[in-house]
Amino acid sequence: MLDVLLIIIGFILLVKGADFLVDGASNIAKRFHIPEIIIGLTIVAVGTSMPELVVSVTSALEGHSDIAVGNIVGSNIANMFLILGLCSIIKPLEFKKQSRLIENPLTFVLTVLLFFLCNNGNSENAHIITKNEGILLLGLCVLYVIYNIIMAKKGEQFDLEGGELLAETVTPTNILRAIIDVVVGIVGLKLGGDLVVNSSVAIASAFGISEELISLTIVAFSTSLPELITSITATRKGETDMAIGNILGSQIFNILLIIGASAFLCPINYAVSYNKYMLVLIMGTIMLSLFPFVGTKNKMTKGNGIPFVFIYGLYMVSLVVFNG
Repeated sequence: MLDVLLIIIGFILLVKGADFLVDGASNIAKRFHIPEIIIGLTIVAVGTSMPELVVSVTSALEGHSDIAVGNIVGSNIANMFLILGLCSIIKPLEFKKQSRLIENPLTFVLTVLLFFLCNNGNSENAHIITKNEGILLLGLCVLYVIYNIIMAKKGEQFDLEGGELLAETVTPTNILRAIIDVVVGIVGLKLGGDLVVNSSVAIASAFGISEELISLTIVAFSTSLPELITSITATRKGETDMAIGNILGSQIFNILLIIGASAFLCPINYAVSYNKYMLVLIMGTIMLSLFPFVGTKNKMTKGNGIPFVFIYGLYMVSLVVFNG
């Protein structure tokens, strides 16, 4: 009963934390004329990825490689199919030029890179993400952050299709209040995520569920709750750029920062049984990259979102049936 109560408290912290984070980040973007997609790809994405970072790094250090890897693979699948799917059902998601040409393809490339790193190596370190590979991922993470700083300086010019910047009415913003909102939001998401994750794992362990199944389902879904709540909140408030940026940024940071940091601190033993789930993730990134160019141009619509949510449902059922 205590674990159930802690889960409820965790959900409350997640919901309120998402409200503070979205409002604060949106106000910062407007105050400094930074595109919301950039704020979503950086501040919001890192903030909502805190639970994944804590869980994967801790799991790697404690020798629970299945949880370290399964958490990221499962979280990225949830981000891709469930969260983007639900957001596009609520309101069509418009992909700006930057998302179409850079973030979507980059997410695909990095997912393939992760698959390669998990399955390369000689007989001694086959299926091990080594410390050097962790350094490689962290180096790419630094380059990605630098790229976002450059894009932030460009403002919205990169996304202009017709060459004209529409005038936007910007209301005065209390920047200190916005920063406090972001910090409070991230702390709320972190605490809420920890409560939900730890209590969920405790309940699942009591029923003798395998570590792999726990990591791909309960842990992955629980650590994706900040992204889920934040993206849905942003979508309902009309901040669809932030919702897209949050998910794509989280996908990228999950691979580069979280897997990179985990492998740097302690080489990760990769179970080949995860390959089939990695292929599902790769398939999802391909589909996401194609959405802006097929059907309703530059948008992910309800017609795209429903199949994505359905695929996630099938994925969860298959996990329970074949790993239960």
